Amino acid sequence: MIVIVLTSAPPKLRGHLTRWLLEISAGVYVGKVSARVRELLWVQVLENLEEGKAVMVYSSNTEQGLEFKTYGQTWQPIDYDGLELILRPAKQSSENDSARRPSRGRRTGWSNASRYRRFGR
Repeated sequence: MIVIVLTSAPPKLRGHLTRWLLEISAGVYVGKVSARVRELLWVQVLENLEEGKAVMVYSSNTEQGLEFKTYGQTWQPIDYDGLELILRPAKQSSENDSARRPSRGRRTGWSNASRYRRFGR
């Protein structure tokens, strides 16, 4: 099983993908193809996707049962002890944001609920 999600894709790429996959919603393609065809489709996506974004998810014989590839995304896949996870970049706060909202600073230590459980209150 393969799922490809495209954002801001040119019409020629969308038309090419409909030869192999079903477009179930705008920019969402689903189908069952071999690994060779899947890799060739991904190469076509990379060559023809100009300024858009793409995500491909496909079945795999891994612990999670799937793998994925991304292009043009700010979130990046990383391998964490054999699991594929998504690394989200930290939000950069501008000076305007800090002027509007007071900084709350992250508190460290035990939460109130944890303290109550720990000390039997």
